[in-house]
Amino acid sequence: MKVSFLRRFWVMFCSWGVMFYASRLNRLQVTGAAHIPRNGGVLLLSNHISAYDTVLLPAAVQKYQPWQMIWAPAKEELFRHPVLGAIFRSWGAFPVKRGRDVRAGKKLGQLLQTEKVMLFPEGTRHKDGQLGKGNRGVGKLIYEHRPVVIPTTLSGINHWKLMKCGQQGRISFGPPLEFSDLYQLEDTKGTQFLIVERVMDAIAQGLDMSVEVSDQSAK
Repeated sequence: MKVSFLRRFWVMFCSWGVMFYASRLNRLQVTGAAHIPRNGGVLLLSNHISAYDTVLLPAAVQKYQPWQMIWAPAKEELFRHPVLGAIFRSWGAFPVKRGRDVRAGKKLGQLLQTEKVMLFPEGTRHKDGQLGKGNRGVGKLIYEHRPVVIPTTLSGINHWKLMKCGQQGRISFGPPLEFSDLYQLEDTKGTQFLIVERVMDAIAQGLDMSVEVSDQSAK
């Protein structure tokens, strides 16, 4: 998708500020960024544990792949304020209505042909850090458009406070998931559930690994 240099510069400027706060004033660790392809349709699927997720995750990608846009659907309520809505749109977010939003679905499909898209398959935040169930619609999206799917794990960030420093957190990008066996099945609700379950299992494994790393660091 064609994006102006000024817009990309604005996004990168914001990302630099976010990463300065996250990794310099705090202790955000980012691992596995090499798993993310530079080109082609890529779907980053992550657990959702805090309001920080929506800015930290794109900034973490842009740290290793500068100037790239990360697109993301967001609930339409966030765009009602004209100034905030303009900022969110400039970063690559676009509004989605509750329930079935055909227009947003078409836009997601178009973006996944060539762009990087960020989604939270749980559909809502879990501030306690526990992983919820994945939405079947994500499985349908993957089946129909077949992007490269990168399971992503966020941990520790749900405990962050805005005015504190030295807080620890972690973003881990896993290797691309393989769905070739499921793509051979018919496009049914059952198949879509199997796809999203595979995604959630990979995110859960990433959470387990993050806990192990945190335990080892504490020793």
